[in-house]
Amino acid sequence: MTNLSQKALEALKPGDIGSRLVDGGGLTGKVRERRGKIIVQFEYRYRSKDKIRQIVCGTWPDKSLKAIREKRDEYRTSINNGDDPLDRNQAARLRKQVEAAEAVATEQARLTELQALKARIPVTDLFERWATVELTRRKDQGKEIRRMFVKDVLPLIGVLAVEDVRKGHVTAVTDALLARGVTRMAKMIFSLIRQMFRFAVDRDIIDADPTAAIRKAKIGGKDVERDRVLSDDEIRALHRQVPSAGLLNTSEAALWLALATGCRIGELLRAEWQHVRLDAREWFIPADNSKNGRPHTIHLSDFALRHFTALQALSGTSQWCFPNRDDSTHICVKTVTKQLGDRQRGDATPMSRRSPYTNALALPGGKWTPHDLRRTAATLMTALGVLPEVAEKCLNHTEESRVKRTYQRHSYDAEKREAWRLLGERLELLTRGDDNIVTLKPRRKAAAMLSA
Repeated sequence: MTNLSQKALEALKPGDIGSRLVDGGGLTGKVRERRGKIIVQFEYRYRSKDKIRQIVCGTWPDKSLKAIREKRDEYRTSINNGDDPLDRNQAARLRKQVEAAEAVATEQARLTELQALKARIPVTDLFERWATVELTRRKDQGKEIRRMFVKDVLPLIGVLAVEDVRKGHVTAVTDALLARGVTRMAKMIFSLIRQMFRFAVDRDIIDADPTAAIRKAKIGGKDVERDRVLSDDEIRALHRQVPSAGLLNTSEAALWLALATGCRIGELLRAEWQHVRLDAREWFIPADNSKNGRPHTIHLSDFALRHFTALQALSGTSQWCFPNRDDSTHICVKTVTKQLGDRQRGDATPMSRRSPYTNALALPGGKWTPHDLRRTAATLMTALGVLPEVAEKCLNHTEESRVKRTYQRHSYDAEKREAWRLLGERLELLTRGDDNIVTLKPRRKAAAMLSA
């Protein structure tokens, strides 16, 4: 019998539909119609275990006649070797069914375990998991946040099962902080608690965030943007009051350097001498020490240079500009802020192991912080005629406009150098003890300049 040919298949007509074609070697084809076109489904017929069996080898024209015959030959070889392809395919289907059933059982067991976990995981365990995954990415590996939670959060809700926490439990934490008068801390801890519970939702530990129904504005009221700026008279007064305030000499230097450079206090207290080039009159702040992750170079005025020189004499051979007691690292970045705050408590009773000079640095305009010195530096610059965008560059602020960030690449190095020089000269005048100095009025744009 002559085997089929490609031309014979192509010559098939609608009248051939339903007929069976024989190719030889046990290969036969059934002529069918599919979407208005003629196709031929080929099967290989063979004897196995005293039974006639058949297995599909492919459909023409989806597969060529040659490929269909090769499949027939492959099956025939397997059968001759005692491996029945139908039995093999059936076994494969059974394996898939078993695997699917096992996967379903495994998933059901996982869900059951997860539900049990939800019921028993306490907030302390959630905090540890959150700290391991998220907080370790922070510069201090989450040490400060851990301190806050250990002190103010976990004692109140740590033993509760995560799924049992309600908004009343969260507000109990923040209310305790508000009662102590630390409104900003209450807001900060609420924000962190919210981050932790959203982490739990993302990990399917709980179904809903218990802080979702709490408006942040309700925790101590709306945030009030600080606008405290030290006046010329206050800077003069500060210069007179600092020597008798009982500050560490390094803290005095930090105060004046923060005012002379407009830096963040944390950036200053983390500084290393390898980044301060007194001969070149430059202080480089590496990206790791910068709040926005951008390196920043500050040009030192005569005023700033004098205080850095004095500071170097105090720190000796340490690698740190502000070394801690055992010279293992820099001092805590909150040290200066606490010292200045202690000396503005008015007539309050001195606290144990804290400064007795509770009113030594009080100024007429009210309480001030190291960050207010940064705002004051920017305000003085603009009052001296420095363009606001140059003052922003001196503060290492990130440009809010994406277009400007992309296309305006001017470094403003010369303009920044001049801005710091003018600021330094103004501070020299204000701190030399001469009261016959004209007070400068800040420009309008300076009032809204600093928020970070």
